[in-house]
Amino acid sequence: MRKIWIQLVKLWGWQFEIPDLKDRPEIAHCVVAVAPHTAFVDYIVGAAVLFAAGVKPKIFVKKEFFNFFTRPLLLRLGLVPVDRGNRHNGLVEKAVKLLQEDNDACIVITPEGTRKPVKRFKRGFYEIATQAGVPIVLGYMDFERKHAGYGPTIIPTGDYEADVEKMIEYFAPIPPRHPEGWGFSPEKKQPQGNDNR
Repeated sequence: MRKIWIQLVKLWGWQFEIPDLKDRPEIAHCVVAVAPHTAFVDYIVGAAVLFAAGVKPKIFVKKEFFNFFTRPLLLRLGLVPVDRGNRHNGLVEKAVKLLQEDNDACIVITPEGTRKPVKRFKRGFYEIATQAGVPIVLGYMDFERKHAGYGPTIIPTGDYEADVEKMIEYFAPIPPRHPEGWGFSPEKKQPQGNDNR
């Protein structure tokens, strides 16, 4: 199933920029922060990149995608349902436990937390990486060039604002599927202060 998924995305014209796991072993055990996220199709392309990289992804998506018919397939592909409407959903704790118990798993999250334009990243992904003691690897999808893959690795320093500013600087110029849904530009900076998970 995963091989078919990869080939279909490639037939759509996408190219993957994926480093060898021997050169960047952290990709196999990390938090993958994927941006910009402005369309459902991001999941389709992003999953193909992860499958092609040969990692064991756990992709957190809203629970509404799961129903009687889709649940078996989505779970098999590594998607994990999340109740985003519940601020006490235990997402951070669940993800940290998964990373601590499985050294071959990576957690995949869109730090914007929504396909609507936002002015700041939600903090949950950073807390997961910090508490689990794993790096944050930046994943991207450039809809202008149809290139997708892995960007730099961020080692959480504990200074959330400074670390996220580095991420914003990397992600800001990447063309998303729907530019009007991307709340950042090379000129914009991450606002100060914490945000909800």
